Amino acid sequence: MEFSDTWLTIGKVTGVHGLGGNLKVWSWAQSPDTFTKGLAVVLKNEDAPQDPGREYIIIKTGRYKKGVLLTLEGVSTREASESLVGKIVLIDKTNLPDLDEDTWYWQDLIGLTVVDICEGELGKVVQLFPTGADDILVVTDETPQGKQEVLIPMNAAFVKDVNLDTGVITTELPEGFVTDLF
Repeated sequence: MEFSDTWLTIGKVTGVHGLGGNLKVWSWAQSPDTFTKGLAVVLKNEDAPQDPGREYIIIKTGRYKKGVLLTLEGVSTREASESLVGKIVLIDKTNLPDLDEDTWYWQDLIGLTVVDICEGELGKVVQLFPTGADDILVVTDETPQGKQEVLIPMNAAFVKDVNLDTGVITTELPEGFVTDLF
């Protein structure tokens, strides 16, 4: 299977549920409704870039604690589902609804350079994580003193612009926000 930049990681298989091949998936999608019956997904090894993955069709979905339960076509036994634990779940972005203005896929933000209006370049986004209020950008930079990390809420009060074309996120952080770190 050929992957392009339209493929988006939307979750990870964390376990199995029952004997019938159901998968527990930790969802990175904002809504569990992203996983719909009939949708094609690809499961592949996260740490193996050469792994082409395998396409499956979702035949049943449901909510489970902080994630979703998926039943995939061709995965009907516990043994088959256990072999998929640890794999990431990808979807073609063209199958998702258009994003609202000022919203982005996390995957598109990874690797962008963060430049603060007052402090200058802070580093690159290496990951994001959700909180109850705002998603948090994890920004790291290698300095002579070592690796520095800044956690920036994805909030309009701090993030002034995200430009995917130039690869730059512009922030305006309060005075002293990064002083102790650099």
